[in-house]
Amino acid sequence: MGLPKKLTEMQIKFAQLLVTNEGRKTPTECAIEAGYNKDRATISASELQSPKKYPLVVKYIGEVRDEYNKKYEVDYSKHIAELGKIRQKALEKGAWSAAVNAEVARGKAAGLYIEQKIIRTGKLEDLTAEELEVRMKTIIDEYSPILEGESVSDLKAKVLQQDNKTNTKN
Repeated sequence: MGLPKKLTEMQIKFAQLLVTNEGRKTPTECAIEAGYNKDRATISASELQSPKKYPLVVKYIGEVRDEYNKKYEVDYSKHIAELGKIRQKALEKGAWSAAVNAEVARGKAAGLYIEQKIIRTGKLEDLTAEELEVRMKTIIDEYSPILEGESVSDLKAKVLQQDNKTNTKN
């Protein structure tokens, strides 16, 4: 008998539905919508995606997928232009927040904003006595204006006293 040389209308419809509804519909649902028998829809969907059974359908699915990807491809200039259109429409409607968000997104895409996060790990217990003392002195110096009721020298003395107690226990 041999393989068919041409796709049927149902095969074409299945391939298009499969690609355009990817992630929203299962292949079985696409097969049913394309007109395949409900009772065999799962089997039909599986067979239609098999290169051994239906190489023309598989090839066509690939072609439709490539075409679809090109149509909705995101590149820098399209992205910036689209965000500009969104911002403009938002401004026309008086949606200031949406306009600002679109403009910030354009700025991020253009590299105008750089988000930087520094994550430090470690415990105070891992520090040596000298490192701990330097760290505490730095903290006291940096935050002394917000400490109330105690002078810096009194606070330093308390910290040193507590440190000495800890060292004598160990």
